[in-house]
Amino acid sequence: MDQKIEKATVLRPNDVIDYADGGIVSKEFAHSQAGSITFFAFDEGQGLSEHSAPFDATVQVIDGEAEVRIDGVAHTVKAGEMIIMPANHPHALHAHQRFKMILTMIRG
Repeated sequence: MDQKIEKATVLRPNDVIDYADGGIVSKEFAHSQAGSITFFAFDEGQGLSEHSAPFDATVQVIDGEAEVRIDGVAHTVKAGEMIIMPANHPHALHAHQRFKMILTMIRG
């Protein structure tokens, strides 16, 4: 789905982004000096390798479930749940099954 995300309108996060077979899809919803909000859809078997970021980041799973590793500890985060990945701590994501998430990064 390639819809424009309009501000000041009600939206359903699961409808904003679609899965891609064998891939990861991302769509930035908002971006400013204060931070960003990005929608992601991961196909089964996909993920993001371990890295760290200089800011806290919140992962809110909106479909399926994700494995989120923080400092080497695996956390299963299911639809309707969220986890905060602390700044400067190594983290990674893996899709044992398809999942969608909203990533919110706050700078500062």
